[in-house]
Parts: sequence; C-alpha cells; structure tokens
Amino acid sequence: MKFALLYDKIKESAVAILPVSAIILIISLSIGVDTDDILHFAIGVVLLILGLAIFQIGAFASMVSIAEDIGIYITKRKKLGLFILIAFLVGFMITIAEPALWVLGDQFKAVIPQNVLIFTVAIGVGFFVILALFRILFQVPLRALFIGSYGVLFIIAIAVSMSSPDFIPIAFDSGGVTTGPMAVPFIMALGFGISHARGDRASELDAFGLIGIASIGPILSVLILGLFYQPSAPMVDTSSTLLDYFLSNLIQMAIAILPFILFFVVFQLVAFKLSKNRVIKIFVAFFYTYIGLVLFLTGANGGLVNIGGYIGAYFAENLVMFLIPIGMVFGFMVVSAEPSVVALNHQVEEVSAGAISRKLMMIALSSGVALAIGFALLRVVTGISIWWIILPGYVIALSLTFVSPPIFSYIAFDSGGAVSGAMTSAFLMPLALGASSAIEGSNPLTDAFGLVALVALAPLITIQILGIIAKRKTAHRVVVSVEDEIIDLKGARS
Repeated sequence: MKFALLYDKIKESAVAILPVSAIILIISLSIGVDTDDILHFAIGVVLLILGLAIFQIGAFASMVSIAEDIGIYITKRKKLGLFILIAFLVGFMITIAEPALWVLGDQFKAVIPQNVLIFTVAIGVGFFVILALFRILFQVPLRALFIGSYGVLFIIAIAVSMSSPDFIPIAFDSGGVTTGPMAVPFIMALGFGISHARGDRASELDAFGLIGIASIGPILSVLILGLFYQPSAPMVDTSSTLLDYFLSNLIQMAIAILPFILFFVVFQLVAFKLSKNRVIKIFVAFFYTYIGLVLFLTGANGGLVNIGGYIGAYFAENLVMFLIPIGMVFGFMVVSAEPSVVALNHQVEEVSAGAISRKLMMIALSSGVALAIGFALLRVVTGISIWWIILPGYVIALSLTFVSPPIFSYIAFDSGGAVSGAMTSAFLMPLALGASSAIEGSNPLTDAFGLVALVALAPLITIQILGIIAKRKTAHRVVVSVEDEIIDLKGARS
C-alpha cells in the first residue's frame, strides 16, 4: 500500500467523520455520559477513520477492479444460464461483504438472528441484480421497471402488514443499507462491463439505476421473512466491548470475504488468467479490504452504538422537546460522514454540467436527511405509522420521474444507500432505539425501526428536484444564448 494513497484516504475519511464526531462529543460531555463510553467513542472514531481508509483502498483494488471484467465475460459468453448464475452470485456475495448491513444486522439481532437477516437480504439483492442486468441487455425502460417493481412491492407490503405489521419498518430499513461503499462501485462497474460488451454507446447511462433496482430486492425478501418470524422488542446492546466486537468481526468478516476470494479464483482459472503479479496484488487488496472492514465495524459498533443509545434515552427522558431538533442536527451533519456521498456529489456536478454544484448538492442532501430524521423521531414520540410517510414519499418520488431529467432520476434511486450507510445504522438508529425505550408507551419495533428507510427516501426526492432546477437553468442559458446571438446579428446588419 502506498503511504501517500493511505494518507489521502485517511485525510478524506477524517474530514468526513470528525465534524459530526465533535458534535457528538460535545453533547456527550454536556449531558454526563460515562467516561468509559466517551473513551470507547474516541477509540471508535479513530478505528472508523482508519478502517474506512484501508477498506476503500482494498475494495477498489480487489472487488471493483475485476467487476467490469466479469461483466464483459458473462455477456460475451452468450449463455443465459451462466449469466443468471453469476449475476446472482455477485449480488449475493457483495451484499454479504457490505459493512453497513452488518452494522444494521447487529441492531436487529434481538429481532432476527444476524446471519438470517444478512443472508435473506443477500438473496433478495442477488435476484434483483439479475433483473437490473437484464434491463441493460434488453433495454427495458428504467421508469417502467421502477414503477412496476414498487407497485408489486407495496401490494406485498400491504398483504404482509395484515399478518406481520412489525416487519414493515425492518424490511424498508434493509433496502436502505445494501447499497453502501462496497456494493455501489462494484455493481456499477459490472453494469459498465455488460454495456461495454454489448457495444452500446449509452453504456454510461445504462450503469445508473442498477443500485436503485437492486435495493428493492432486500425489502421484498425481508417482507417474506416476516411471515415466518414473530419479532420481540429490540434492545440496544450496551454490554459488548470494543474487544468483543473486534474478535467477532475477525471471524464474521473472514466468512464474508472468503466466498468472494473463491469466486475470483474460479474466474482466474477459467477466464481471467491474469499475470502472477496482478493476482498477488488482488489478494493483497482482499487482505486490506478484510482489515478495513474489521476496524470499521469495530469502531462503528463499539464506539457509536452505546453513546447513540445514551443520548437518545437522555433527551427522551429529560428534554423530549429537543429530541427532534437535536436529531435533525445530527441528520444534517452525518451525511458528510458517509463515504459514498462525496462521489455522488461529484457525479451530479458532472452530469448537470455545473448547474448543480457539489456544495448545493450537499446542502440539499443534508437538508433532506435532516427532515427524514425529524419525521423518524416524530414517529418515536407520537407512534404514527410509517405508512403515513413512506407511501406518500414513494408516490412523490415515482411521480417526479416524469418531470425530472432521466439521469437525475437514475442517480436519485441509486443514491438512497449513499446517505444511509454505517454511520446512520451505528449512531442514528441507536439514538432512535434509546429514545423509544425511554418513552412510555413507545414500541421500538414499530416506532424506532424505519429510520434508515426514511433517510434512504430523502435523496429520491431532493435529487430529482435538483434535476428539475438544473433543466430549467440549462434551458434559460440556451434562451439567453440564442437571444444574444440574435442581438449580435442585428448589430452586424446595422
């Protein structure tokens, strides 16, 4: 690993994580959080920064580097059975290695065994990755696919809510965390590979929307899981230490990474036949990915969970009128700590030709997430059903696809996971759970869960609205340009 690259990644991670960490620390000191919890939080922040930096270096040099080659290979083979099998395995394995999902799984373990939830989500992603890649092959309109898929989704959700209403928030939360820093670049690179092999000039556009489709799968699979589980009220785990999480993550992440290593070995023998030096570099990158995941998850679970639960419980018990505003402040700040957001902002600035700057994009995303956290904590305080928010929200998001430029709609549906990553699962979810546990009459299972889902919904609306603004700005520039040209022509004639 080049130290210059490591330094840049650590600096990038620190800039993202430290501001929100400073606010958490100030509030923790002011409300009297235990010294041990503050110490664990400080260590956890260091592990988060270091783990995120190492993870990104390893993931891009291992998994993402071979994704496009896999897409080209399975397309050129022109065997439908092979295409389906590999697409499913890729979606399944990349999901198992997604750090945000493991963080959320730890929050849900009192409701659903962690491994059961993770494998259920991975199966759902696997099937919908097949659907997403089929869309590229057969050029299915993305808007029609979104409307059809969400239509089926809500019909099934309504049916499930009659027998297992407690699973509705859990299911939508699961869809929000599957598209994190591991899945997003890999699945998009796979889509680029398939588009490139097909020889289509629109390959750049085709790669967008894949993540949005893939995130529907886990919602459906967890809804179905709800037919077989009778959930119990969850509790925030405050007994596990940093060492406990570190030891468990050493084993869990080895299990998560090993299938993908075996998958690469098979492709190397059958198709890739890369040079010995390239293979060694990829194996080293897999090791970096593993170490980064272990450190990141240890810092997230061991450093943020306890302090998030404590802050939520404190405000719910003593200053409930400030619970929603303080949660919205955290929501506004935590967006910049998610690693996928920086790449997303740069992407939107490029596709809008500068009409939407990265700064404006960050403000819009942060404001949207702050509002989403406000609604989530309003549910904790009042107990209103998630249906009153989630259903109108998706109706608005799907309706905007008819008026927003297509590229913005694609990016919007892809970006839900960008703002609902490990920081949201490891801090904001325990904040809501702690508050719900402290409020008499509140049910954490139905009132606190659903927070991630609302956070993931926010960019679907805000980014498409920005797309409409960008379209109007572009149209205005064209009109001004034409008028100036006419004036110049008149001046030339005179």
